[in-house]
Amino acid sequence: MEIVLTAELENAVKAKVQSGLYHDASEVVSEALRQSLAMDREHTWLAREAAIGYAQSEAGLAVTLDSKEQFMALVREES
Repeated sequence: MEIVLTAELENAVKAKVQSGLYHDASEVVSEALRQSLAMDREHTWLAREAAIGYAQSEAGLAVTLDSKEQFMALVREES
């Protein structure tokens, strides 16, 4: 596989390798892709949770809290 990078990204990859944190450019790109995939999974989870919360709110299932203490009490109750 061949990947073409902009000069800016190529310099960033070289800097990562020169820092000693990575053995070669392949390790830098692999780690970046792993992090990107993890972020995608996190964003999918967050979007799903937001949709659930919105649906619950629209159905009148929302709870109004006036303080951090009330929130913490609710969290402890749910645990």
